[in-house]
Amino acid sequence: MKKILLSITIFAITVFTASAQAEWTQAKADKWFADHQYLDGLKLVPVPSTNKIEFAKQYNANKAVWDKVFAYLKNTDLNALPVGKYAVEGTAATVAVTDNPTKDYEKTAWESHRKFIDLQYAVTGAEKMETAPITSLTVTEPYLDAKDVAHYGGTGMQYVATQGAFFLFFPADAHRVNIKADGSDHDKKIVIKIPYVQ
Repeated sequence: MKKILLSITIFAITVFTASAQAEWTQAKADKWFADHQYLDGLKLVPVPSTNKIEFAKQYNANKAVWDKVFAYLKNTDLNALPVGKYAVEGTAATVAVTDNPTKDYEKTAWESHRKFIDLQYAVTGAEKMETAPITSLTVTEPYLDAKDVAHYGGTGMQYVATQGAFFLFFPADAHRVNIKADGSDHDKKIVIKIPYVQ
């Protein structure tokens, strides 16, 4: 009897989760995204080019982790945070802080990840970030599970990363970052790796 009840419970949770994720229309995701309630007072915002449906699904599937990530960004002096790697307490999310020169376009590379979502934010300075669906690019190095990375060739849309807005790169989003921006050849950047929920 306990096994039957457990099976029914697991089935119900699975169906509920699937239906909850399936209900995200573009209009609903756009409204949720624009409300910014998920930021809970964080002054940084996601860039408008963010995949809003994917973000809504991932946030709601892993709300406790996202809330801690946003609280970390809200409560940490990012300007004073030294270069290094940090944990977001109580989660599997990690923070990497770099302070480096940016590169000429030809010296950067496309990549994507399957296990983690990249949240990238330029704390000081600026850089260009290019993004494209992985389906629009050519694989140059197949996915390597040990490093959670695949590499590509092709072109996408470029954006300038500056203070005030962060980028989110999901597994379907290839990204090419650390590209030299006009008027800036250096930046301090935060990259937070957030577990991707399948």
